[in-house]
Amino acid sequence: MSAPRGRVMGAPHGHRLHFHGHSPLHRAPAHLKVAGLVGFMLVVVATPLAWAPSFAAYAVVLGVLVAVSGVPVAYLARRMVVETPVLVFAAVLPFVASGPEVEVAGVSLSEPGLLAAAGLLTKATLGVLASLLLAATTDPRDLLAGLERLRVPSQLVQIMGFMVRYLEIVTDELRRMRTARESRGFTARDPRHWPVLGRSVGALFIRSFERGERVHLAMIARGYDGSARR
Repeated sequence: MSAPRGRVMGAPHGHRLHFHGHSPLHRAPAHLKVAGLVGFMLVVVATPLAWAPSFAAYAVVLGVLVAVSGVPVAYLARRMVVETPVLVFAAVLPFVASGPEVEVAGVSLSEPGLLAAAGLLTKATLGVLASLLLAATTDPRDLLAGLERLRVPSQLVQIMGFMVRYLEIVTDELRRMRTARESRGFTARDPRHWPVLGRSVGALFIRSFERGERVHLAMIARGYDGSARR
């Protein structure tokens, strides 16, 4: 039975980043995928920028994995927006870095800044794509179990579990606040409206903090002793 039109695949499985499928990559043990991601990132970061063929090979490997996983390219591309801060920082580097300058389209740019921006952009893009592919092919519960199997500290795994569980709740609350503002005729069009958005973020933070306190008290009332029970 196919999913309703417009519905995000994988949503019934606990997280919007997860794309439900039955590919070999989906079925692979989570701890092996996490270890593979960490190893891949270490190799990418350690590769000098001058070794351009190596980065092309890394991109080909990721392309093959995406094809094997069956996750649509558009599905991953929409989530690449998380890389926006890195793109902005990379765009600024050639203008603020010191060192010899080179002219590009009539604009003087720092040559070391250009090289640093190219390296940052290349390595960050590969890392973000690999991380999104891991999230798309691994159920959050399996991912947490895989981290436990890799002997990641239990408290850190629990924190990540709470983040996965409550992130969408907080996101839905933010969406409801936005709907409430728009229903009252408010639309953020220029910097003059930023104070209203700032107060909304502050209110969301307070609500999230209070929710966390209530959840913590409820856990203690049910005998929570610092270890998660499955």
